[in-house]
Amino acid sequence: MANRKIQFSLVYRDMYQSYGKFQPRKDQLERIAPVIIKMGCFARVETNGGAFEQVNLLYGENPNDAVRAFTKPFNEVGIKTHMLDRGLNALRMFPCADDLRQLQYKVKHAQGVDITRIFCGLNDVRNIIPSIKWALEAGMTPQATLCITNSPIHTAEYYSAIADELIAAGAPEICLKDMAGIGQPALLGKLCGMIKKNHPEIIVEYHGHNGPGLVMASILEVCKNGADIIDVAMEPLSWGKGHADIISVQSMLKHYGFDVPEINMNAYMEARALTQEFIDDFLGYFINPQNHFMTSLLLGCGLPGGMMGSMMADLKGAMSAINANREKKGEAALTDDEMLIKLFDEVSYVWPRVGYPPLVTPFSQYVKNIALMNLLTESMDKPRFSMMDENMWGMILGKSGKLPGPVAPEIVKLAEEQGKEFYTGNPHELYPNCLADFRKEMEENGWELGPDDEELYEFAMHERQYRDYKSGEAKKRFLADLQAAKDKAMAKGMTPEEAAAAKHAKADAVVAPESGIVLWEINGDGEAVKSIEPFLGKEYQEGDFFCYIENNHGRILEIPAALGGKLVEIAAKQGGHVAKGDVLAYLERPGIA
Repeated sequence: MANRKIQFSLVYRDMYQSYGKFQPRKDQLERIAPVIIKMGCFARVETNGGAFEQVNLLYGENPNDAVRAFTKPFNEVGIKTHMLDRGLNALRMFPCADDLRQLQYKVKHAQGVDITRIFCGLNDVRNIIPSIKWALEAGMTPQATLCITNSPIHTAEYYSAIADELIAAGAPEICLKDMAGIGQPALLGKLCGMIKKNHPEIIVEYHGHNGPGLVMASILEVCKNGADIIDVAMEPLSWGKGHADIISVQSMLKHYGFDVPEINMNAYMEARALTQEFIDDFLGYFINPQNHFMTSLLLGCGLPGGMMGSMMADLKGAMSAINANREKKGEAALTDDEMLIKLFDEVSYVWPRVGYPPLVTPFSQYVKNIALMNLLTESMDKPRFSMMDENMWGMILGKSGKLPGPVAPEIVKLAEEQGKEFYTGNPHELYPNCLADFRKEMEENGWELGPDDEELYEFAMHERQYRDYKSGEAKKRFLADLQAAKDKAMAKGMTPEEAAAAKHAKADAVVAPESGIVLWEINGDGEAVKSIEPFLGKEYQEGDFFCYIENNHGRILEIPAALGGKLVEIAAKQGGHVAKGDVLAYLERPGIA
């Protein structure tokens, strides 16, 4: 089978999510798509899913426009597009109603997405099979997914039996989703071989992370055992805790004897440079440097590499409280490394006791949070599992699906003491249909439902983010976050001169759009005020009138107050001449620290 054809899929969305907090903007996606096509080596590209659309909303962009714009070039040349779909949770971190999930496939098919990769973090087929049916009805290809992890329960036979059920339900493809990169190559190869032996017509795609360093061995094993498509990344967002790079994977498989496509290296370098440009523009401010590094420690705790950044931030937040409690008891404070090892050890303790949920979104977050809270309660001399929120309990009680293993007796007893009941029914029955209410509100607000009800879908799927997008609050908040991230980056290792230059990093500049004479606010008698100094401290709203510029042709331009805020500094004199791009003043907005 060594001369068998292997295809590649570029996980362009997941490349970013595995490294940082945000995705490229619509305009950046439109620039990169033709270059990805020019590389000539991809049969598929991951275009959306997961946090993708919530990020668009945060930018103040319409995510439906972004998906349509990104998929269009690939559709035109026959490259398949695919999305990530969390089954019961669809594109968010908590469950969706059936009518909303069903609408998703109609909307995404119309927007140009060909394949939906449906997974349940618990591998509960009840959360996947309805989506297979709805995707087929909408004209999409449902790729049913097995979330790979290592435990006494998660054997090749266990996974193969689940694959049989999903294929019987109509799935023409299976994805082996090795989200933490801890899947052992031997198990993955055996599992792939079992699926192919039982269902030779089924397409198998492998998705693995590089975190603990097993991914290249795993790719070779699944290819030797019949895999058809391999997910890959490219520099500067490959390796580390992300995915293997297309160049290395192609080289390895080519030299083994597989039939793999060639790479247009000029286009690779162009795409590499563009991606770096996007990072330098603003995305790099939200990329944790640690995610560029592998760590074998992930093998012990099984956590996905992509969540290491958020985990370290959470650990930092709890660490001061834990160490303060230790010092009160006369115990030595823990170092960063000691705290990290304690957290990994606690995850290893918690995981089997909460039923071995595969550590993928959102269950990886829940297990990590339980472990972190246990460390905190331990430092307070309180018992484990005494600080768990409703999301954590929802997983344990079965409200998201059936856990692979049994819940430990001490947690069952704790649930009984708190009057909590375990749920054994179908999870989707807990979430009644919702679209009628959202449709009614949109009509009352005068909001467009959009082609194929895509705006209705977006509102119902991401209600809070969509409201903030419509009001403009999302964009303001994002710009404040970006400014704060820039401040933090600028403050590292600054000289006094650099610190002085960074003075305005906490405020937005009002900039002259053209050259001309500055005229501050006009009095009732038509005369320009002599000075704007008395206006220092004045609050402006986004788009408010700020001042005038009389351009070099004598035309008077009204200058708006950028995104609004408090006037904290004046940079241009009354009646003075400014060039295009000169700063007129600085407005400080709430939320920028």
